[in-house]
Amino acid sequence: MLSSSLSLRSQLHPALGQLADGIETVWRQHLDLSPYPLPAELGYVEGRLEGEKLTIENRCYQTPQFRKLHLELAKVGANLDILHCVMFPRSDYALPMFGTDLVGGRGQISAAIADLSPTSPDRRLPSAYQHDLNVLPASHFSQPRELPPWGDIFSEFCLFIRPGSAQEEAQFIDRVTAMLKIHCLQAITTPSTPEQQDDILAGQRYYCTKQQQNDKTRRVLEKAFGNDWANHYMTTVLFDCV
Repeated sequence: MLSSSLSLRSQLHPALGQLADGIETVWRQHLDLSPYPLPAELGYVEGRLEGEKLTIENRCYQTPQFRKLHLELAKVGANLDILHCVMFPRSDYALPMFGTDLVGGRGQISAAIADLSPTSPDRRLPSAYQHDLNVLPASHFSQPRELPPWGDIFSEFCLFIRPGSAQEEAQFIDRVTAMLKIHCLQAITTPSTPEQQDDILAGQRYYCTKQQQNDKTRRVLEKAFGNDWANHYMTTVLFDCV
């Protein structure tokens, strides 16, 4: 498994490997990680998509504050490289949903998105998060992208771009790791609030339901593995609702 992971990571666009390394480094530095029991058959998956080999590798952890930390790397031939990451808070922690994606192919990154998405009934981030995000250095990118129609789950701090250069790729990675550090530090100082569990779960379910509307992801999985497997993967691994 480890050799497969390292081999896949080395085949991806360098920015994806750099971001994956950065995410795991921040997790290890700030969180008390333990393994997450992902079904063995879904940890490393191979298939075919329009004649090209499709490889998916998943790493999952859990912590006292998060029921699942999910990092997915995927590659389709020489045409498509994907990094996908979501952190799912436990139902008694009123925390936003951290998510980031990098999509590239043929040596270029076509989409890069990162956000701390609110799950509270008022659809706003906690004030402490707003403060910490507002004091981050300003970032400027040449090619901002428009959020999808289902993107009302994202916060005002959501960053969605097409990097225009290697410098912008590095700037995006730096911003994502800064957001991630804020999230981890806020999470470990946030008290458990089981009395808010219903609202927390409702917010997480809304987030997952919206993310499951991502037709691009679903189409890739359906073409490679069929409709039933794609739906199972979307609702069990990518965006499972508890």
